[in-house]
Amino acid sequence: MENVNKTLSIVIPAYNEGPTIHFILDKVKAVKLIGGMAKEIIIVNDCSKDDTEAAIERYRSANADLNIQYYKHEVNQGKGAALHTGIRLAKGDFVIIQDADLEYDPEEYNILLKPILDGFADVVYGSRFMGGRPHRILFFWHTIGNRFLTFLSNSLTNLNLTDMETCYKVFRRDIIQSLKLQEKRFGFEPEVTARIARIPKIRIYEVGISYYGRTYEEGKKIGWKDGFRAIYCIAKYNVFKK
Repeated sequence: MENVNKTLSIVIPAYNEGPTIHFILDKVKAVKLIGGMAKEIIIVNDCSKDDTEAAIERYRSANADLNIQYYKHEVNQGKGAALHTGIRLAKGDFVIIQDADLEYDPEEYNILLKPILDGFADVVYGSRFMGGRPHRILFFWHTIGNRFLTFLSNSLTNLNLTDMETCYKVFRRDIIQSLKLQEKRFGFEPEVTARIARIPKIRIYEVGISYYGRTYEEGKKIGWKDGFRAIYCIAKYNVFKK
């Protein structure tokens, strides 16, 4: 399969990831994309309070051959806002979301891309709850919460996703850039799912992925308040459509 003229835009929102961001960038760099596809790495620093910017600049200087585009927000706006910036500036044929932590494995990009490149899908979700790949055992109530939010979203979108809240989503660039996204924080996932589901004849696929979850001591940021926000967003973008 030849994709030498195709490019994958990898959008990485970053907030206080200075100590670890080089690890995920090393992993992204090491990935050999299917058919020789090129990579465009877009990092959006959401006004970090640590040395995230310095860490990124050091990495760019040491890896001048890597196509890294760096942008920063002067005021902290939230993960969703960082994603909006990265998506808007993406120039690749396809766009994937990559958190700056180490919970998701870039080696699985090709698994996510395959249904699109084979001509079956326009959007692919990477599910942490299907397939036989490694999955770190952590928080019971987080899992219940994720499954509940997915169920609630599915009941209104009429999709049968197993993991709506997953970070790993791949889109054709024209599709994701056509959406008028609003959520600036962790409401991105239910909003984008609701908007994608309403596109006529959209082809959405799901593939199993690994999950190397972090504890709060290791830097996990999402909390119970974000779960309530997700419920609000599911209602807002499905029941009260705009």
